Amino acid sequence: MEETAITYFPQIADIYRAARTIRKVARETPLQQSIRYSLEFSANVLLKREDLHRVRSYKIRGAFNKINSLSKEELEKGVVCASAGNHAQGVAFACNHLKVKGTIYMPVVTSRQKIDQTKMFGGEWVEVVLDGDTFDDSYKAAKLACKQGKKIFVHPFDDPKTIEGQATVGLELLEQSDAPIDYVFVAVGGGGLASGLIGAFHALSPNTKIIGVEPLGAPSMKTAIAEGEPVELKKIDKFIDGAAVQKVGQYTFNICKDHLHEMLTVPEGKVCQTILDLYNRDAIVVEPAGALTIAALSSYKEKIKGKKVVCIVSGSNNDITRTAEIKERALLYGRLKHYFIVRFPQRPGALKQFVAEILGPDDDITHFEYSKKSSKENAPAVVGIELKSPDDLAPLMERMRANNFFGDYLNDKPDLFQYLI
Repeated sequence: MEETAITYFPQIADIYRAARTIRKVARETPLQQSIRYSLEFSANVLLKREDLHRVRSYKIRGAFNKINSLSKEELEKGVVCASAGNHAQGVAFACNHLKVKGTIYMPVVTSRQKIDQTKMFGGEWVEVVLDGDTFDDSYKAAKLACKQGKKIFVHPFDDPKTIEGQATVGLELLEQSDAPIDYVFVAVGGGGLASGLIGAFHALSPNTKIIGVEPLGAPSMKTAIAEGEPVELKKIDKFIDGAAVQKVGQYTFNICKDHLHEMLTVPEGKVCQTILDLYNRDAIVVEPAGALTIAALSSYKEKIKGKKVVCIVSGSNNDITRTAEIKERALLYGRLKHYFIVRFPQRPGALKQFVAEILGPDDDITHFEYSKKSSKENAPAVVGIELKSPDDLAPLMERMRANNFFGDYLNDKPDLFQYLI
């Protein structure tokens, strides 16, 4: 297995074969120019809309290609997979289409929307099992169940057939493009899509630069490349669940380490602002992983001027209940939302004074926790304030200090701050 992983590289004949297979269940997704981003970056920016699949992500490609490649005997045993959501829906759809029994392990924290969608696509052919807090927890449980039941494991990224299925995104891009593509930005979780794109472009457009993009809080591929081998990150930020894994695959690492032009990381807050911009200005709904590539463009602003650039919009399985957290993270990233411990003098009119004299004309209180439990001179309150401009922060803090309201600034205290967002 290890030797195979070292020598494997997706071949163009296998990718074309995968494309013929996938046509049975997935139509070609659009490649659309973004006028707004093209103007902003002085480049020809195109969005590959993988969010428009029936299962709302590219994962149907690799999942169907893998399951369709199994023998009759293997299919009769049934299949098992682990997923944070998108791969689960692809596997569920494939199981239903091919009439194969599937067991899908998902983290307990998976959104209800993704669980319900998985069950809908799988119907009577799929059982969903919630196990663990992260993808990696579910992965370990799924592998154990697979071994005990002697069933076939459908890996979300580290399998040749999965990689070849994802590679068909690259074939479509090249067929849809009327001129050479200079850059392709691709989200990296386990690395399956990036590895597939590398295979297609290596054969058909070797001068195109493939840029991998990871969440800042889950830099598994960037760390693996720096260390020279896949390593398990002890702690990750799970917010961008479609691209948050603790350890990349062996196949995908060996492909990406030599062929990715660069690995970038993007702060989760910046991704959140991109999600809001896409919704408010372009009427495009994406999940956090789907916005990663667009959020990374500013890191390449000078390099992509005058170039043809493709961003893979990988999925749109977002849950509306996450909107408040997405907005909060975006405001925090933009330094427009700030939390303080405010010391209120225990006298009548203290709150009125704070609102009238301390807050600026455009400042807004969005969070307030206060309880009078003692007879001390000052009583603390946790106050969240939204500003119109980051430049308003320093004057606000000066007024708080001058009037003896300032207790502490919480944004820079992660141990306390984690309880507020």
